[in-house]
Amino acid sequence: MDQGNNNQTEMDRIVGKHVYGNLYEVDVDIAKDEDKLRQIVIEAAKIANMTLHEVKSWSFGGKKGGVSVIALVLESHIAIHTWIEYRYATVDVYTCGEKSDPWKAFEYIVRNLKPKYYTVNYADRSSFEAIRS
Repeated sequence: MDQGNNNQTEMDRIVGKHVYGNLYEVDVDIAKDEDKLRQIVIEAAKIANMTLHEVKSWSFGGKKGGVSVIALVLESHIAIHTWIEYRYATVDVYTCGEKSDPWKAFEYIVRNLKPKYYTVNYADRSSFEAIRS
């Protein structure tokens, strides 16, 4: 079994950084505002030094109503999903750009959704084990 190419140079590697979490008791006025969430995601991409390609969003009605916003960035993606009834949101920021910082985007989104508390997770998705950011 191939264990990977240990001869990769710095220029060959993929630097994958994935920050994601759950936000509890968010500000409902913001969590249900599709336009506001789009602006938050756009600004988060700028702050994190990502290159925005396209933003898509949807509002969902019904009992559990909410909003989803997904930004495609050249480095990967940012996603927010909200559930108004539960005052809950999930945030996912993944980048494979060496100069982008998913932590900055995640923290900006959290500040704007104003949760009472939240969880955060980090996954190193780089192309070989020796890379740590």
